[in-house]
Amino acid sequence: MSETRDKFFVEAHLVLERNGALLMLLRQNTGYMDGHWGLVAGHVDAGETFREAMAREAAEEAGLDLAPEALKLAHIMHRKSDSERVSLFFTTDAAAGTPQNMEPDKCAALLWQPRSALPKTTIPYIRAALDHIAAGRQASEFGW
Repeated sequence: MSETRDKFFVEAHLVLERNGALLMLLRQNTGYMDGHWGLVAGHVDAGETFREAMAREAAEEAGLDLAPEALKLAHIMHRKSDSERVSLFFTTDAAAGTPQNMEPDKCAALLWQPRSALPKTTIPYIRAALDHIAAGRQASEFGW
């Protein structure tokens, strides 16, 4: 009997909050949810831990200097989108520097958005994850 297993992507997202506002970016030229607001995020590469991936993406996208040990897993989401994915959401209390748009070809804006008034064009699964985090829920499913 042969066994088939699906493969899926693992992503790391940074939920960075300061003074009631979240660091968000406006996607452009990516082919996925362009024109919508998301978080600093990216795929976990082979050979790196989840927290290493998050620290790398924070540096690549926003010029933030975060030690992997400073990142705390806040939520895990199993979701179905264009493919099956596992999205990990990390927070940190560490000072990471001043965010800068390091990828202007993929990011039209990098701004602090009030948590209480997220843009209407926030990516739906991101909005759902932020609601789960605020409610203290550690895990969820989306898009099934």
